[in-house]
Amino acid sequence: MSQPVVLRLSGITKRFGALLANAGISLSLCRGEVVALLGENGAGKTTLMNILFGHYVADEGTVEVFGQPLPPGHPRAALAAGVGMVHQHFTLADNLTVLENILLGTAPLWRPSLGRRAARARIEALSRDFGLAVHPDARVGTLSVGERQRVEILKALYRDARILILDEPTAVLTPQETEALFRTLKLAVAKGLSIIFISHKLHEVMGVADRCVVLRHGRVVGEVATAETDRHRLAALMVGEEVVPPAVAPPQPGPVLLRLDRVTTPAQGSATGLRGVSLDLRAGTITGLAGVSGNGQAALSDLVSGLVRPSEGRLELAGADVAHWTPRTAVASGIARIPEDRHSTGTIADFTLTENAILEGYRSRFAKGGWMDWRAARGFAQSIIATYDVRCPGPETRIRLLSGGNMQKLILGRVLEPGPRIILANQPVRGLDIGAITYVHSRLLKARDEGAAVILISEDLDEIMALSDTVHVMSEGRLSPGFARGTMSQTELGLWMAGHGFADAA
Repeated sequence: MSQPVVLRLSGITKRFGALLANAGISLSLCRGEVVALLGENGAGKTTLMNILFGHYVADEGTVEVFGQPLPPGHPRAALAAGVGMVHQHFTLADNLTVLENILLGTAPLWRPSLGRRAARARIEALSRDFGLAVHPDARVGTLSVGERQRVEILKALYRDARILILDEPTAVLTPQETEALFRTLKLAVAKGLSIIFISHKLHEVMGVADRCVVLRHGRVVGEVATAETDRHRLAALMVGEEVVPPAVAPPQPGPVLLRLDRVTTPAQGSATGLRGVSLDLRAGTITGLAGVSGNGQAALSDLVSGLVRPSEGRLELAGADVAHWTPRTAVASGIARIPEDRHSTGTIADFTLTENAILEGYRSRFAKGGWMDWRAARGFAQSIIATYDVRCPGPETRIRLLSGGNMQKLILGRVLEPGPRIILANQPVRGLDIGAITYVHSRLLKARDEGAAVILISEDLDEIMALSDTVHVMSEGRLSPGFARGTMSQTELGLWMAGHGFADAA
């Protein structure tokens, strides 16, 4: 006998001016079922979830939870009806304990009758029942990424969530933490929890979901049982054509373009600095840097970008010691960066595509005698739009109106078109769909084959292992030895990410 339907979206349509974000979308979720919601960037997934949670009001259509209509435009209504969501970027207060974070929003924390003893007992029971090991009195700022995610799930369960929406839940987890999460999900589903699983990692979708619903251009274009499909067919359904990963030819290593020799950098607040890091970046190679977020990758990225200087150790550029290292000298030395956050550090939201395209090269390429050559600047932006398939109305469009994938394509063109010697690619495909990922990867490989030294920083081990000629792991500001392509498994790299191996290598 089939399980009852716990969530039903019927004919959801949403327009933003001329843009049709959702067009008559209908989907259902049954008790104890995991449904994967898939689609390219801009396919309408986020809009649909915002309608479910009352952040947007649909122009047409209805939402029912456990057979009852959900009032539109009331965020608390979804929570009260038993719907919880774990966002990709956690919403926790580092200075509060696990217990206080879970209770936050359920009652004033200063109220004497908060009932902490009963709350702690309930949290401990939920932790046992769902395999979510975390201490209620631990301060969130001291927890690992995987433990923080457990707190987010406990927050939802504490509020009696019977439907859980997970948005890119494994984006910042080690392989071991991902396996632990999937064990938790299986326990939860066995207890009757229903899950909508949003992810771009199709191999994980195949392992955890019962059914897949695929959106393209705001419409449902396919619905299929996971057991009756495979990753390649899902990818083709998402983008409308077969997706072929770029071929990775053997590297042709050249000279060392950038060398870090036992470099240490100061910690920035709670962010870890580098601890005696030595690294060679060679022309014609991709050096992959794996690790859980917050283990020194930001410090290394800032160092290569010229934002910080070594407090100990040496930095060499093409064999010469670097004495005065700033962002301007880094750019002038042929270092190009794809920043981790395309919104806050990669672009300026209210600038046009033209203005964003010339942000890092306007002095050297587009200024003459103190005057800007806007014709040349617009021509440069138009060439990026055409070459990199940036889908937009034109070069004078404000960049905040573009999807994440199209923003990233503009940044990629800005970085690659001058022909840089060294490319810092920091999380270059975070949040992108399979089609955009394939495109970005192909361009990075092309740059490598043309002689650039690429340093790829990513929390996605699939990406690191697919592209990198040499893989290093960062943990607590330390750098592992370099591992040649294909010599380490995901499990082995995951152990290094968790800190194991550094003691043996010391």
